[in-house]
Amino acid sequence: MTRIDTRFAQLKAAHRTGLIPFVTAGDPSPEHVVALMHALVDAGADLIELGVPFSDPMADGPVIQHASERAIAKGVGLHEVLGWVAAFRQRDADTPVVLMGYLNPVEIHGYARFAQEAVQAGVDGVLLVDCPLEESVVLQPLRDAGLRQILLAAPTTAPARMAELCGSAEGFLYYVSFAGITGAAHLSTGDIAARVADIRARAKAPVAVGFGIRDAASARAIAGFADAVVIGSALVEQLAGAVGAEEISARVHAFLAPIRAALDAD
Repeated sequence: MTRIDTRFAQLKAAHRTGLIPFVTAGDPSPEHVVALMHALVDAGADLIELGVPFSDPMADGPVIQHASERAIAKGVGLHEVLGWVAAFRQRDADTPVVLMGYLNPVEIHGYARFAQEAVQAGVDGVLLVDCPLEESVVLQPLRDAGLRQILLAAPTTAPARMAELCGSAEGFLYYVSFAGITGAAHLSTGDIAARVADIRARAKAPVAVGFGIRDAASARAIAGFADAVVIGSALVEQLAGAVGAEEISARVHAFLAPIRAALDAD
């Protein structure tokens, strides 16, 4: 079992909903990425989704777009991201780390080379937004190396394709709660509960729900029918402009602690 599989098994055994925060690697400060990752865990994160900065993040809204721009302007690339994961692993051998991003940086790096370096660094999975299941043969070197390919499903996913996604899911299946970009505020739990329940009944892996989750109340609503919740833009927005490890940690705890408490409430 991978770290992802182990963590979801632990969550299921404890009857807990997983908390998966997303942050952009290198924002707000390249010098404090590792401290930020540890702060996420200390505040209750079960898995970490670490965004690889990219110049054309087509699925992301303005908040994460600007975070990527700031990180790229500070020289952050795939090499730096893998180094931060390796440094994080020196103190944390258990928390799963998924790299979220786009295909281009991995393709430029080389699939086999990236797979080897990512596994050595301690990465557990990849979520590449612009590499759909139909084209995922290019990621076979990553899967062969032991990385989980996290797949995306959405309200607009056709039934036949949803069946393929459910049958191919590994690690966890990421269900996008609405058709749109990250950070938009269209979350309507009543519209997605039945769909997620159906997906969970058919998927080979747990189902995490993201997009539109901004606070404890929306996270708690999702917790009623998902294995995990993903929260990104609202957290990235809170971290913007933070200076120093202490301020970053304080902002993380102030934002995530109420969400963790809401997810754990009876």
